[in-house]
Amino acid sequence: MDWKLELVIVPVTDVDRAKKFYTDQLGFREDVDHRAGDSFRVVQLTPPGSSCSISIGTGLTKAAPGTYQGTHLVVNDIEAARADLVERGVEVGEPFHFTAEGQQTGVDPNRADYGTFLTFEDPDGNGWTVQEVRKTTPDRL
Repeated sequence: MDWKLELVIVPVTDVDRAKKFYTDQLGFREDVDHRAGDSFRVVQLTPPGSSCSISIGTGLTKAAPGTYQGTHLVVNDIEAARADLVERGVEVGEPFHFTAEGQQTGVDPNRADYGTFLTFEDPDGNGWTVQEVRKTTPDRL
């Protein structure tokens, strides 16, 4: 039986501001923007090429805005991804990797899959990690 992660709820304070960030600056596709009164709104957004989406909104979660940290986006070229984010006006950190001495600035010298990262935050401080996976494997098409 397959168990597929389809949706992650991200807590935000201002739904419209967050929606603009995720669509305009990150390039996520808007799938749904539905309201049911003043106490419920769901906006579903999907990263380019992803089968997993995020939802932001009102009445979706008890989690405090800015408390989600480390949700990963996977790309096959972290330097191109960073350049795209910078061009879109996202404040994004420099690529980094880990060695026996700890976190080091720059891409992994071997460009190992799962070896290079960068981070950014949404307007509420929810922290995202971008991870480079360059090769295609049967379970990562």
